Amino acid sequence: MLNKPRGVVSATKDVEHTTVLDLIQHPRKNELHIVGRLDFNTTGLMLLTNDGAWSRRISLPETKLAKIYEVTLSKPVSAEYITAFREGIYFAYEDITTQAASLEILSEFSARLSLIEGKYHQVKRMFGHFQNEVLALHRVSVGHIALGELEVGHSRLLMVEEAMEHRK
Repeated sequence: MLNKPRGVVSATKDVEHTTVLDLIQHPRKNELHIVGRLDFNTTGLMLLTNDGAWSRRISLPETKLAKIYEVTLSKPVSAEYITAFREGIYFAYEDITTQAASLEILSEFSARLSLIEGKYHQVKRMFGHFQNEVLALHRVSVGHIALGELEVGHSRLLMVEEAMEHRK
């Protein structure tokens, strides 16, 4: 588990930018792959593993594993968003509708979003439906694996119990 800072690439190699692997101190880190990417400016929980089957169970939408994000927005968020997110938002470019998502308003300009899929820039595009720019996006958990108090830029091994929960 890594608490990804802003400005770090969700990749194992990049000639121009710091990657998530550059932040990990582990003798076998080059054997790891990323489980669910975060874009350059998105912060928070990243999982890395060398177990392909575990990675697929975490990543596949069919597992209905919730990913929780804290979102800071440029304009106020209203109850209208909650309904739209729950019903799914249509993306014309791909001709798809997002799966139901749960939105909790935290303050006038912030919300907590729970979703089970991860389309390209999905969170930003969902709020973009309302012409509301995402100023900050932070993933706090994937399933029951939560970032907790892990400092930005730091990593730790998952506890056996955390990893085993998703082996079922």
